[in-house]
Amino acid sequence: MHSEQRRHIETVMQLAGAGSSAASALRHDEIIRDSWLRCVHQHGLDPTRMQEAVIRPAHLVREQQDRLEDFLQIARYGLESLYQLVSGLGYVVLLTNSRGVTVDFIGDLQMDPALRKAGLYLGSDWSEQLVGTNGVGTCLSTGEALVVHLDDHFDATHIPLTCTAAPIYDPLGEMTAVLDISALTAPSHKDSQHLALQLVKMYSHQIETAHFLYRYRQDWILRLSAAPEFLEVNPEYLLAIDTAGRVIGHNHRAQRLFGETGICGLLGRRVDELLNVAVDDLPRFVSVQPADRRAVILAGTKRLLFLSVLTPGRVHASGAHARSQPSLPPELAALSGGDPEIDRQVERAAKLINSPISILIHGETGTGKEFFAKAIHMSSARRKGPFVPVNCAAIPDALLESELFGYAPGSFSGASTKGKRGLVQQADGGTLFLDEIGDMPRPMQAKLLRVLSEREVFPVGAVDAVPVNIRVIAATHCDLEAMARRGEFRDDLYYRLCGARFVLPALRHRKDRDWVIDQILERTGHKHESARPDIDAAAREALLQHDWPGNLREVANVIEYAATVCQDNMITLADLPEHFGRTGGRVAADPRSELFPTGVRSEAAELLATMKSTRWNVTAAAAVLGVSRVTLYRRMKRFGISPPT
Repeated sequence: MHSEQRRHIETVMQLAGAGSSAASALRHDEIIRDSWLRCVHQHGLDPTRMQEAVIRPAHLVREQQDRLEDFLQIARYGLESLYQLVSGLGYVVLLTNSRGVTVDFIGDLQMDPALRKAGLYLGSDWSEQLVGTNGVGTCLSTGEALVVHLDDHFDATHIPLTCTAAPIYDPLGEMTAVLDISALTAPSHKDSQHLALQLVKMYSHQIETAHFLYRYRQDWILRLSAAPEFLEVNPEYLLAIDTAGRVIGHNHRAQRLFGETGICGLLGRRVDELLNVAVDDLPRFVSVQPADRRAVILAGTKRLLFLSVLTPGRVHASGAHARSQPSLPPELAALSGGDPEIDRQVERAAKLINSPISILIHGETGTGKEFFAKAIHMSSARRKGPFVPVNCAAIPDALLESELFGYAPGSFSGASTKGKRGLVQQADGGTLFLDEIGDMPRPMQAKLLRVLSEREVFPVGAVDAVPVNIRVIAATHCDLEAMARRGEFRDDLYYRLCGARFVLPALRHRKDRDWVIDQILERTGHKHESARPDIDAAAREALLQHDWPGNLREVANVIEYAATVCQDNMITLADLPEHFGRTGGRVAADPRSELFPTGVRSEAAELLATMKSTRWNVTAAAAVLGVSRVTLYRRMKRFGISPPT
């Protein structure tokens, strides 16, 4: 225990023993002193007990995230924007639920061990009852935005930290989340966090507004502001009303505003009780005349406000709140034959089809990541625009920049005199699908980040940027988070890509393998413009029992081969490829398998399994994985995989 920690414990114990009579002797503000007293007398915490951060298990965090799924998807854009402003100062961004459990997190993954140890991490529990005075927990206890700086913390373990937090309320007035930015170290003066506090309050209000507009998009929404210039872009007060003119929802600022006039409890109140405007007059406040001509008076006062009304279905939200109805488009529904995990991913995707949030799809090679991305595109309002797939692993590094961003006329030796539109520009108005994003060279990652953040592209040799309107969906079979921790992938790009994350299960784990086989048989018949091939029971059983290291791509290749060589359009066991089933339908275990993570196979384990299933035939393995021989050799070298002598 350091001397500074010892002195801090003595200070807390002095206050706890003397109670409020000792409060004036402490330099800490009243909110902090009251919190310390709660920690001792209500929560029963021992100031001499220093405890490590509490990180909840992943499955419990997933349960908490599922309960807030719609809210989290809306809030993510706000978290990314806030992180872009504060990351250079050493802050991380946390979003917790109303229990203090961190359900979203953005931080420097190269500092992963230190952040996890300090509790600035996904799954960390910051409830005041558990860890004492801290930004999140004390914000939850008081309902106020605040800074808990260095030795403001109750537990001496946390006194190196500075934490700035603000509450986020739901439209019924209940606190639903806390937005927090924290740093492992900070200047000694608490005043240094004043700007951090203002930023957190601003972004918590924006997230709360975005969630409100989405939730009541089918109702009448009243937007109020003291300044007409900000009425349309950043309204301070929000009310949602039903067709009878009664309040059915409000933001927290509106609750405070009308509370100051003596009106307690907004829900169920009529509009004409709150403002000097009748329900029948609301249509004239729709945004068709200048904002300064839409003034109203706050009931019971002489306070002037400006009113803008959104009619049902007219919430044309942008940025964080552009959302779609949670329906199941046929393009997405066609991806599953009843597998529970695929069904869950498809249902989540249906809620995001028209969101601008970037999507990252994880899964082993051949699990259908491009099919999934294209189904999202075809289900969205962008379906009339292009779907442009880019295999980042297949384009040579030297050509990647000009292929992605294009080039100006005569910008380099051999360049076309007319120039060239890059793949990013070709995706304008549609979707850019970046496959194998983990193989993108690090220098190119910085340039891609600019495209994602600024929505503009600089062709090679060009002077001016070209604006682009694109939706980005990326896919990888790599563990990007681990790569970011090792410095192999930019963490800011990872967070920008990972607005929403989907994990596609391997074929061997799917419950609808029989349906998958039938779908591929049907597609094979269409491809050859012939009748759908049949398959006998023995061959089908062999297909069902096979491990499929190459997943959907491999089963398609196997059935394509068998359909070509079979007699009378009937696939039998003898028609399957020679290497098929040599290991009894399962890939033999490798003595190094304990090095690979459980769950979704690592890239190395997947490559090794494919090489074994093809009896170390590089050409066959490359075909199964859908990569070139050069790429396959490069990956074998990276993971130290070599054929047996």
